[in-house]
Amino acid sequence: MIRLFWLNDEQWAAIEPFMPKNQPGARRVDDRRVISGMIHVLKTGCRWVDCPQEYGPLTTRCRAKTSSNVDRQPNERWERERP
Repeated sequence: MIRLFWLNDEQWAAIEPFMPKNQPGARRVDDRRVISGMIHVLKTGCRWVDCPQEYGPLTTRCRAKTSSNVDRQPNERWERERP
């Protein structure tokens, strides 16, 4: 049995303000679920393709991993806005 990682409410509250809002295009998936999946991959060392389906569709997880919004923009915003 694989033990899944899920962001708790406190962790999500710290991350959510950095997520894009009102983006044009396709309807967004549950960001909390996808980010929990990313953290699962980092913690377990599994391949993206082996990440459990509970974290969302493979195409969404892989696209989020390579997106400049996920890779760079939040880090830059975090550095500017953190206390």
